[in-house]
Amino acid sequence: VSLHLCLHAQQKPPPICYPLATIYHLHSPPLPPVRAPFSPASSSKSGEGFVAASQAIMAETVTNVSEYQAIAKQKLPKMAYDYYASGAEDEWTLKENREAFSRILFRPRILIDVSTIDMTTSVLGMKISMPIMISPTAFQKMAHPEGEYATARAASAAGTVMTLSSWATSSVEEVASTGPGIRFFQLYVYKDRKVVEQLVRRAEKAGFKAIALTVDTPRLGRREADIKNRFVLPPGLTLKNFEGLNLGTMDQANDSGLASYVAGQIDRTLSWKDVKWLQSITTMPILVKGVITAEDARLAVHSGAAGIIVSNHGARQLDYVPATISALEEVVTAAQGRIPVYLDGGVRRGTDVFKALALGASGVFIGRPVVFALAAEGEAGVRNVLRMMREEFELTMALGGCTKLSDITRNHIFTEGDRLGRPLPRM
Repeated sequence: VSLHLCLHAQQKPPPICYPLATIYHLHSPPLPPVRAPFSPASSSKSGEGFVAASQAIMAETVTNVSEYQAIAKQKLPKMAYDYYASGAEDEWTLKENREAFSRILFRPRILIDVSTIDMTTSVLGMKISMPIMISPTAFQKMAHPEGEYATARAASAAGTVMTLSSWATSSVEEVASTGPGIRFFQLYVYKDRKVVEQLVRRAEKAGFKAIALTVDTPRLGRREADIKNRFVLPPGLTLKNFEGLNLGTMDQANDSGLASYVAGQIDRTLSWKDVKWLQSITTMPILVKGVITAEDARLAVHSGAAGIIVSNHGARQLDYVPATISALEEVVTAAQGRIPVYLDGGVRRGTDVFKALALGASGVFIGRPVVFALAAEGEAGVRNVLRMMREEFELTMALGGCTKLSDITRNHIFTEGDRLGRPLPRM
């Protein structure tokens, strides 16, 4: 039985009956133009064409870096997406890394000529286009076939730093072959120190400019998504930097294959004296990555580190540690300007970059936005992330009344601690 509505004319002719759907179209505004239909002939499986077309449309309409995560979730296998997206245990710190930024408010200055904005800066004496750099993220070929190659090219085009993970799916030599660029190498220290020496020397020979020594991973954090998924590298992918050393593959395990790999290979005896040892085998400056307390900041300075990266490993190690933006000022105060301090973790907006610099950071590193954009659009996605972050940061500077990075001060922000009148933790 179909439902009809009758519209009676004022004159004699009999009532005209239209289907309800017709009435809707008669009185509705015209629909916007639609795209040309996607041809399923280009797809080997039913439904693949529609999904690909939908993802292409979504990528075209991305307006901020966080939106790439939903696209990546659609495109990636569950095991790969969960590896990139998840945190440790209850994931409290994972959420807090973002939410802590929202509790910092601005105190913008007005009536300042902001017709020209200069975002250039230097990191360890090397000039870069903006204080936004790329964090090390492992296994990038799980996200896209070009993996670290694409990320390296995008960083170089943007005039900024790319940090290559020890556990990259492309080797230091392969990444160097993509062309010029400022690149750092993130280092895990293995039990076999000869392996570490060889890897550091290869990175130096390949033109890498600094070591980012990860110091918060004597054991792998409890990442429950990886345990549920029995995480292991997909077929065809290896830890390229270790391929010739019989350390390039990880075995299937009853929980996480990566956790088992770390338990077998990573040196739990790593201590501050090993920073000195590293300095003895390379001329590259060493950034200590994983500092979140004043006590360790002072030890990093004392050890001769060239800089500190305030990081909680993307909230993937110890849960219920503070957000990195919450720990930043304590670390900066303890470093006393003797070495630069950088922030890693939770940065998704140009406003976040400004807040970090106002609290004393010399720059920031971004990780997940890069790998999600890589999954969504390859190199073009990573370029877009860096462009959006740059444009947002430039706008924040203009609206905050700052024309160069040195204009950004602590007076431009108002933190939760300021509101509560809390002093900084005692040093």
